[in-house]
Amino acid sequence: MQPHISMLALLLLCSVARGQASSAYADSVRQAYHIPELAYAVVSADAVLECQVLGIQRQHSDLRAKPTDRFHLGSNTKAITALVAAQLVEQGKLTWTTPFLSLFPELKAASRRCYWRITLQDLLTFRGKLPAYTYSFAQPTQARIIGDNATQRWRLAQYFLAQPPQSPRDGLTPSNADYILAGLMLEKATGKTYKALVTDWGTAHGIAFGFDYPNLTDVQQPWGHSPAGIPLPPADNYKLNWLLSAGNLNVTLPDYVKFVQLQLRGLKGQTAELPQPVCEQLLFGWPTFAFGWFNKTDQETQHHVAYNEGNAGAFLTQVQLIREADRAYILFTNSAAPETAAGLAVLQAHLQAKYGR
Repeated sequence: MQPHISMLALLLLCSVARGQASSAYADSVRQAYHIPELAYAVVSADAVLECQVLGIQRQHSDLRAKPTDRFHLGSNTKAITALVAAQLVEQGKLTWTTPFLSLFPELKAASRRCYWRITLQDLLTFRGKLPAYTYSFAQPTQARIIGDNATQRWRLAQYFLAQPPQSPRDGLTPSNADYILAGLMLEKATGKTYKALVTDWGTAHGIAFGFDYPNLTDVQQPWGHSPAGIPLPPADNYKLNWLLSAGNLNVTLPDYVKFVQLQLRGLKGQTAELPQPVCEQLLFGWPTFAFGWFNKTDQETQHHVAYNEGNAGAFLTQVQLIREADRAYILFTNSAAPETAAGLAVLQAHLQAKYGR
């Protein structure tokens, strides 16, 4: 098994924000596309090729970026949820084919028949047929989904199971509702909260995951920015609480590097922590979208690429893992403006031209 890169070593790598490798180019992209803070890394299974944190934590401030800054992951949370699920499957606490309603039989009578047999695997691979849902949807209303956070997510499951199903597109029915239900399954099977499960898994791997927008618990952390570029002050967002297991984790870039390198080592069969068959299943086991990861074949290189993007309206994060190239590209920002994505596309192209795809 490859040794873990220490947090101190990663912090030192990420602390060199100028004059090394592509950082000057990345900072010019950041400024040209009006991105307050930009963090990025290029890694292989056993090396950190670049790791930079640039810019400012908050627009119209002099709060400089630092390696310990945390970024909201949005939908990149899904791969972490799926990995925790895989661990529970390995431990025999669940199976991929466990039906949701076998754990929550009290919801069956009010559920549509098309949902009676949806399984953990269906939910984690966007094949649950549940209606589309994300934080911008008006329904259901907060007044309808009452109780503490755990009860609210149970009531969300009740609500979604009573709605008409989605029609598949390319075999998928993408919905954050799938991951809400999957998170409930992990909690029911273990008797632990989702937050405890993720925290425990992270601690075991030297990764400190957080929840919600980073500035909610520490105003000295980066603030997210609206699509109009406005800094968003700390605020508890009930919809993000609903979407906890679908898109509400935060993490530092050095810690996320550890998470990504675990996947790369798993793909190469280098670690017992994530056996190669399990890793292959999670990233590439189903066409188009496996367990928390979209996947595709690069038509020029024929390399297999697992990827996802997170955007809950304040941060934009993009991740790509390329199996045959043994490369991963991680791009984090605290901005959700349309031009942010354009800037990341420019930086991604530059980095892949340098390090391969």
